[in-house]
Amino acid sequence: MGEIQIRTLGSLGLRVEEAADVSALIGAAYSLDGLIVTETDLGPEFFRLSSGVARNLFQTLVNLRLPTALVLKDFSAYGNRFAELAWEHSRHPHVRFVHSDEEARRWLKTRIP
Repeated sequence: MGEIQIRTLGSLGLRVEEAADVSALIGAAYSLDGLIVTETDLGPEFFRLSSGVARNLFQTLVNLRLPTALVLKDFSAYGNRFAELAWEHSRHPHVRFVHSDEEARRWLKTRIP
């Protein structure tokens, strides 16, 4: 059994500024067991839910079956709707919002068979 491959979006050299950026993730994340996305990996459009960037990213991650932890210290910093989205994903099997890198890694390790 090989080493568990958990990487951050930034370590892959990627940043999601707009919906078109999500397609670059497909090839870069191909062999990963888990992905960590931090607040600095995301542009302002991600947090503006009406832009569709978050929806596009989440759908791609689910389609890839790539467990992903989004690390944000304060879910409500981007408004009530965003905080609701984060809360809804607090138990999601593929895309989960967490408060710290440690929490992200701990959860991702439970998702790896």
